[in-house]
Amino acid sequence: MHKGSCLCGAVAFEIEAELADPIGCHCKQCRQQSGHYYSAVAAPKSAVRIAQDETLEWYRHTNIATRGFCAACGSTLFWRGDTDAYVMVAMGSLDGPTGLHLKDHYWVDFKGDYYQVADGLPQHQGGGA
Repeated sequence: MHKGSCLCGAVAFEIEAELADPIGCHCKQCRQQSGHYYSAVAAPKSAVRIAQDETLEWYRHTNIATRGFCAACGSTLFWRGDTDAYVMVAMGSLDGPTGLHLKDHYWVDFKGDYYQVADGLPQHQGGGA
């Protein structure tokens, strides 16, 4: 089981599933919301239990997904596709150690011009492999 929360603790959650390694997303939306690229891990929606949600807000920027964040401290927490069976959980929100390791970078064609992706991990144009 993995546990996590926002910075102020007003939103807390548990994931009752074994998780695959996380990805890094470099799309403009993820960079704008998180302040840099977004590292997240896919968790089955059915395995995510929100234990405390007094300030959890969902923001719809596109017609395919919503983004979950804490309205009190601003922490980026989730990306949830409308038709997906999983929710992407921000790695920074998980209590450590997680035992997980970044495995891929996506949307590198939209990465910021102020950094390089030079860690040797696979890089993908767009969201597909």
